Amino acid sequence: MAARPSRTVRCKALRLACWNADGLRGRKLELEHFLGQHGVDIRLLNEAFLKPDQAFRLVNYVCHHTDRPTAGGGKGILERRGIVHHSVPVPGLTHLEATAVQVTLTGRPVKIVAAYLSPSRPLIGSDLTACFGGELPVLLAGDFNAKHVDWNSRLTTRRGKLLRDYADENSCLIFGPDTPTTNPYNPSATPDVLDIAVTKDVPFQVYLTSCSALSSDHLPVLIDTACRSSFHHSPDRPNFSRTDWANFQTHGR
Repeated sequence: MAARPSRTVRCKALRLACWNADGLRGRKLELEHFLGQHGVDIRLLNEAFLKPDQAFRLVNYVCHHTDRPTAGGGKGILERRGIVHHSVPVPGLTHLEATAVQVTLTGRPVKIVAAYLSPSRPLIGSDLTACFGGELPVLLAGDFNAKHVDWNSRLTTRRGKLLRDYADENSCLIFGPDTPTTNPYNPSATPDVLDIAVTKDVPFQVYLTSCSALSSDHLPVLIDTACRSSFHHSPDRPNFSRTDWANFQTHGR
């Protein structure tokens, strides 16, 4: 049976999600269920806690991750198999942690970035410029540990004001969901919005929704877009598992 040639189609609106996992390996099964249930094409992960020599695999997804040389932290991006993409470096970072890929959206390349900034490290403009500089449009999502009422946090912190000022000065847009993205382990702590998306020069709107799912102290956030991505489909393969061999031996020779 001849296989049809591979093909590229642009026919599906892209859905992303971001999540601060607080350790990825013990949550693999629930993550797989969430991705399938919500039809997520690209998953941006923070606090993966993977070591540089540890592989992380999910069925139907390709994983790129950047890890700390010490324990903790780490970012990752999971792309559904078939999405045309490749990994791109993010040089020049000092405190911010980031992993990036390039995908084709609405017929043009866009850089997708998963980012995390520890609350113990300062937010500096050069780290943000490392992510948003260059010629490509950028969609970044993650946790800056920065609060601002403009993206639906309860209050505005100094770090949130710094991020807001950088966005205004560099033509970036910041989006947050309408409901909190944190589910603190400490019952006396108040939920709030920390996980956000920041875009620059992307030719479409994004819409964020936090979901009451998964077992981290952060809730997963769906990022819906009205844009379409290029999906590359591998050649079709014969399904020999369903061949009627008895009938073939009688009539097929």
